[in-house]
Amino acid sequence: MLTSMDESGRGASSRGQREHAPAPEIPGTPATPDALLARTASGDESAFEALYDASAPMVYGLARRVLGDAAQAEEVAQEVLVEVWQTAARYDPARGAALSWIAAIAHRRAVDRVRASQASRTRDLREGILGYQEAQDDVEDLAVLHADGQRARQALLDLPDAQREAIALAYYDGLTHQEVSDRLGVPLGTVKTRIRDGLSKLRDRMGVA
Repeated sequence: MLTSMDESGRGASSRGQREHAPAPEIPGTPATPDALLARTASGDESAFEALYDASAPMVYGLARRVLGDAAQAEEVAQEVLVEVWQTAARYDPARGAALSWIAAIAHRRAVDRVRASQASRTRDLREGILGYQEAQDDVEDLAVLHADGQRARQALLDLPDAQREAIALAYYDGLTHQEVSDRLGVPLGTVKTRIRDGLSKLRDRMGVA
């Protein structure tokens, strides 16, 4: 993965020209996504690998919800993470968390992919834009669920079964709300209510405003 990224335009020479120094770390404290992204901006490949592991499920899930196709979602996820590697120095911490910034890139890339197929795939475009509209309000929720995976998983276990199942399908398996409805055999409105109420409880339990 890193080799292909170097070949796509960000080699050692360009890394050496960066003015950003790696963010300092406190010994024994896991690096946050924000710190990992700052180190990635300075060309730290190990930091990017850790950031990749932390953000790839979120990126894939969001792309899958917008595109409705697993193979295309994987392609877009790879494109997004290449872009993160190449443009990490553009990230401004004052404008939001690192995972929110990455999710926004994923969101844009996925919608661009849908729009590019408009001429020959009108039906897919319509469904993709619907997925885009559903996902638009979910970027921060995706960041919350993946920012601290262990805490999020524990909080999920405390939810009622119906809410936990709907959230897992939508945010970890990348299904659209309609696909969750079809999978569970319940009305679409019920799925949206379960997800909305479950996310509200998760935010409360994780102390997220």
